[in-house]
Amino acid sequence: MSMPDFGKVAVLLGGRSAEREISLKSGDAVLNALLRKGINAHPFDPAHLPLEALLQQEFERAFIALHGRYGEDGSVQGALELMGLPYTGSGILASALAMDKWRTKLIWQAVGISTPRYVIIDAKSDFNEVAAYLDLPMIIKPAREGSTIGLSKIETKKDFSDAYQLAAQHDSLVLAEQFVEGRELTAAILGEMPLPLVRIEVTGELYDYHAKYLANDTRYFCPSGLPDELSQQIQAQALRAHRILGCAGWSRVDLILDKNDQPFFLEVNTSPGMTDHSLVPMAARAAGISFEDLVVKILALSYVE
Repeated sequence: MSMPDFGKVAVLLGGRSAEREISLKSGDAVLNALLRKGINAHPFDPAHLPLEALLQQEFERAFIALHGRYGEDGSVQGALELMGLPYTGSGILASALAMDKWRTKLIWQAVGISTPRYVIIDAKSDFNEVAAYLDLPMIIKPAREGSTIGLSKIETKKDFSDAYQLAAQHDSLVLAEQFVEGRELTAAILGEMPLPLVRIEVTGELYDYHAKYLANDTRYFCPSGLPDELSQQIQAQALRAHRILGCAGWSRVDLILDKNDQPFFLEVNTSPGMTDHSLVPMAARAAGISFEDLVVKILALSYVE
């Protein structure tokens, strides 16, 4: 691919969220790939430098490899827009919406995109009422956190309070969600193109933080092994789920495919992981796109208001 002149590029990595360590790994991988392509790229950790240093150091563009709060939730995007710096991924509104799983669900429900049933809970919520609506087991998780941080699967009343308290440590807004048994899938979006689906198999009960980043026995299948027609239907729905939130550039849409081949969409990640365990690079490889070309393409799709 021909190489545009991107100027001096800041790779935003690390940050202050609970996903800092994963972001450092993503950012390092992105930085090295950009350097291998001859791009004038440099690391920039907002936990160590104020964002105005981007202007002081004469950066011309930003690759956001931050995950979670203060990087994926619209806050950094707003600061970059005020500074007039193009940046990768979605804009302010789409980033904020996608980070908020409750409001994502409200929008998806309004347009007929399937998502698991849920209720907002607090310390006074009645377990019996919640269980009567959602059935057991159920998922309890923070509404505005990533990497399944603070997430629990519960099957009994005695686990309810502890699961709520764990989620509430990470967010004041907590979701209890229907547990959908089925195949875990993810659909990467690059520009306006859905990449091949990735199917995930875990040895434990959940595709949680440990299974994502630490375990060596989590299995990934790309292509997914699903029939072509079903894969194309899911990809089309994932692209719609991405678009309806206003996402741009790239994203990763996570879903569960139930035993009746009905997809239930869980969330959209607007700054997905780019580590050696990450799923977007895996999907890109299956589409014939190298990691280096992937990061250059994402950079070329930089958001400008």
